[in-house]
Parts: sequence; structure tokens; C-alpha cells
Amino acid sequence: MAYIPGGGAPASGVAPMGSQYCVCKVELSVSGQNLLDRDVTSKSDPFCVLFTENDGRWIEYDRTETAVNNLNPAFSKKFVLDYHFEEVQKLKFALFDQDKSSMQLDEHDFLGQFSCSLGMIVSSKKITRPLLLMNDKPAGKGLITIAAQELSDNRVITLSLAGRRLDKKDLFGKSDPFLEFYKPGDDGKWMLVHRTEVIKYTLDPVWKPFTVPLVSLCDGDMEKPIQVMCYDYDNDGGHDFIGEFQTSVSQMREARDGIPLEFECINPKKQRKKKNYKNSGIIILRSCKINRDYSFLDYILGGCQLMFTVSHEFAINFNPTNPFCSGVDGIAQAYSACLPHIRFYGPTNFSPIVNHVARFAAQAMQQQTATQYFILLIITDGVISDMEETRHAVVQASKLPMSIIIVGVGNADFTAMEFLDGDSRMLRSHTGEEAARDIVQFVPFREFRNAAKETLAKAVLAELPQQVVQYFKHKNLPPTNSEPA
Repeated sequence: MAYIPGGGAPASGVAPMGSQYCVCKVELSVSGQNLLDRDVTSKSDPFCVLFTENDGRWIEYDRTETAVNNLNPAFSKKFVLDYHFEEVQKLKFALFDQDKSSMQLDEHDFLGQFSCSLGMIVSSKKITRPLLLMNDKPAGKGLITIAAQELSDNRVITLSLAGRRLDKKDLFGKSDPFLEFYKPGDDGKWMLVHRTEVIKYTLDPVWKPFTVPLVSLCDGDMEKPIQVMCYDYDNDGGHDFIGEFQTSVSQMREARDGIPLEFECINPKKQRKKKNYKNSGIIILRSCKINRDYSFLDYILGGCQLMFTVSHEFAINFNPTNPFCSGVDGIAQAYSACLPHIRFYGPTNFSPIVNHVARFAAQAMQQQTATQYFILLIITDGVISDMEETRHAVVQASKLPMSIIIVGVGNADFTAMEFLDGDSRMLRSHTGEEAARDIVQFVPFREFRNAAKETLAKAVLAELPQQVVQYFKHKNLPPTNSEPA
């Protein structure tokens, strides 16, 4: 849930919530590592195609540029999608080796693919997975990395750049320079944000002005370092490094029309080898303009408002230090009271709340008698974004005095919930660790919609007595007359 600072009713003019309204834009960046080499005399020339599922059919959504002669491509082209957090939006990323200029995919060599939900990527922010063949068997080589960036800020930055006296890299010509812009990722690695066009046969290039979302370039942080790399383009993909420099949006904002900002383009290897080395040319920032994309703002206001604090373990009584309610009536009252102050938002992550309750249960492991046992009730529409993290959290929680009851509401696909319920086989985490015991009970509410409420209660609590007894017997803890937690 997302909390609106200051509370109050939704602002006038804001569209009502619902699947057709609750949407935000997400930008996906794709890179590949150690891809299959399908070319005989050179390396593969990969490009990535994104497919979205529509009524059980995969439809091409967009495709990246081709990375020439490169088994470790970082694609500059981004995929921008509408993210409906309450829906399962299935995506497929397929990599091909371009052999011809044809747009028909069967004219190119298949390198591998990966399928997942958009919510999974947004939840993880960045995922790396092995590529699979058409039959879902491992491709043998190749990884794909997908990073998600929510475009929750409507500011855009426009940069106009040129170069002067860049190093000559071509034997019988000058250079064919282009620039690449990188920002630091959460994992400490530099992440490609933008690649300019190539300017042929010149040491004094003038690149076309380009505009990117500010949040894409620096995550909205004006002081975040930005690395700029300058290369000489080669047709075989072995681009020659000219030089680099670092800056920030805060520094680039000093450039104005008529007052350019100059950066020395430095080649560290040359700098170390040559005593009289000065630079490998000058990159000139002619202008830097930050504006607001009001069409994008209207789009955001027409859907979900995004400027709130998102929490996956939000205390509905607004008291995180004492998030307790008195009985079922207290829960219902707190829930009704909090609704005007929050906006439902995605992704839908289960692992934070499982881990939250597990911390309480871990403290109770010090008990000398069977005094405390914790039950987590999750009411869900079936959408889960962090399946791998949730599997791991449940496996770890299986060692603790706690159980998890999941009630599925609506007509969604509850396959993920049934997977967590280890009735048919013991649940394993993504690392292969097996649960110590079955602690999850899943009940689809739709099967009890017209039944007596006692029937639903019986199904919900069916496995709980056995789970409680199983835990305390395993720990050899004697019973107590105290009431359970």
C-alpha cells in the first residue's frame, strides 16, 4: 500500500481506482552476457524482441537495436510499458542473431528466450536469468539481465553535445565518434542509459540533441555521478575507446545557450604511459535543459498517483511501533479508517510481510514451553510479484513457530498460491533448500462463496492444529495453559 502524507480524501480530478486506471509507466533496460555465437567468421549480432501475452497469444511489442559482433550486448533502446500492478502481465524476451535486413524473425538465428511477469521485474528491480530454447530447455550458454525503472518523475533532460580535437583512431581516415552515458546501478556496476548516433569521418562531431527522462539518467538525484564514454565506431563491433569523463546533472546544469561547459576526454592508459599527455579531446556540452513533460504528468494523474511512500508491510493503524488491533472488529475498523489515506499500488510482494511475522516468531523460539505460535493470514487476488523471494521466506519460516493461511479472492489464476501450499510435495526455495514442514494452507474463496461461513472457516483452519502440534512436538516443548498468541 502507498501512504499519502497528510492523508485526506483523493484530490479532485483524480480518476477512480480500478484495473483500467491504476497504471504507471515502467522502463526496461536489457543486456546479454556470454551469448551463443551463431556466426562462423565473426561473433553474433544480437538484438532483443519483447513479446506481450494477449489472450494466450504472444504479440511482438518492440525490439532493440542490433549490437554488431557482440556476445555481451548492452542495448541502448529501452522498452517502456504500462504497468498494471493488480494484473499478471506476462512478458517474453527473445534474443536473435541478425543475419539479414529482414524484419521476419524466422530469417534470423535464435539465441534464447526468457519469460516472466512484469511485476516480477518491477519487484526485483534487476534480474539475471539463463536463456532457454523454444522447448524451455537450457540454451547452454547465455544470460539475460533486465532492469526496471519506474518513470514516476515527469521531468526530462535535454542535452546538446559536440566534440573538439578528438583522437584519430582510423588508419586511413579520422574517427567515427559516438557517446555512451552510464549511471551507477544498485549493484555498483555502471548501467547504460543512452547511446548517441555515430558521426562519420570527423574529429569535431556535433551530435543531435537528445531527451531522456531525468529519472532514467540519474534516478532523479542531481548529484549522482554520470559516466560518459567516447568511442570510435567500427563496423566489426570492435569500437575503439577514445576517452571518458564523469559529471553530474548538477554540474551539467551550469551549461546554458551561449555558455557551454567543456570536459576533457581522458584515456587512462594513455595518461599512464605518456608523461606529456593532456587529453584525447574535448567534449562540449552546449546546453542542458530540464523541463517537465506535462503530457506524462497528465497520464500519471489519470492513473495511479506515484509520489507516495510505497510499503509492503504497512501498519493500517498508522502506528508501526505498535501495529496491533483488538480482535477482528479492531482490524476491520483500522482498515476502514486507513482506506481514505492510502492508494493501492504495486508490485505485490509477499516476502516482506512473511519475513516481518517471522521476526516475531524467531523471538518466540526462546520459549521453554508451548506458549506462542503465530498465524499470518494473507487475503489476495492471486497476483504475486516476488515468487522466488517468497519461496525462500516460507522455507525459512517453516523452521519457526508460525503458519501462513492464504485466502484467494476473485477468479484469478492461483497457481502460485497452490505452489506455496506444499500438500502435493514439499516446498523448496529457489536455492534448492527444502522446507522443514508444510506451513501454508491455501483456500480459494470462490469455492465457498455460496457455502455456510462455518464451511469456509473449517477449510481455512483445516491444517492448523496439525501444524502447531507438529512444531512443538519436534521441539519437545511441553504444553501450557496459556492462551496462544
